[in-house]
Amino acid sequence: MPAKKQAKVLVTCPQCGHQQSEPRAAISTVCKQCGQYIRVQEILIKPAARSPERPRELRKLVCFECGTELEVAASAQSTMCKRCSSHIDLRDYHISNAVSKNFKTKGEFVIEPKGYVFNTEAVVGDAIIKGKFLGKLVAERSLTIYSTADIKGNFKAGRLIIPAENHFRWREEIKVRAAEIAGELAADLHAEGVVTLKSTARLFGDLVARSLVVEDGAVMVGKAKIGASKS
Repeated sequence: MPAKKQAKVLVTCPQCGHQQSEPRAAISTVCKQCGQYIRVQEILIKPAARSPERPRELRKLVCFECGTELEVAASAQSTMCKRCSSHIDLRDYHISNAVSKNFKTKGEFVIEPKGYVFNTEAVVGDAIIKGKFLGKLVAERSLTIYSTADIKGNFKAGRLIIPAENHFRWREEIKVRAAEIAGELAADLHAEGVVTLKSTARLFGDLVARSLVVEDGAVMVGKAKIGASKS
């Protein structure tokens, strides 16, 4: 006689929320989207006794390799691209000593005042630089620079942030999508979008931006070209 087909149930990954069909008798499985280990029986036991699930907090990101837009749980430490299956690191890194390695994460990358990252290529979500950095840095969302930062090499950022009571000097033109200056920046700045000069800001250098917001008290010394298209 032909074997009976096993009854299947829909299980939800506790890590990324992906749903997939599995045999009801299965003990465990692996999420086809993020690779998380799933205990099938634990999910099936007494579902009625569970408290109502809260809506999951999601974060949006783009795959490093193929550019596919993804949504993952805010608490996830990693995920897998649903299109190209590449692994995506979502962890935060806080560096407080000397490190020589490459970083590639959608999370936060923080170099503390005593931290030193050298001979590196780092592609990160948000970067906060208080210590030393030697290499190539790409901060996809934001790059925050403090006075204690010592940067050698080159960097790209979605949004440049200079906090109040901090200063940063750079010899080459800085190109970003946007900038928020509350401290002091001595550099030529080219922004595709909006540059905001807070009331405590001091900008010494030429500025090219699509638009400029200047709060009362801000100081700017240099030429400004506002409304220019990105080059």
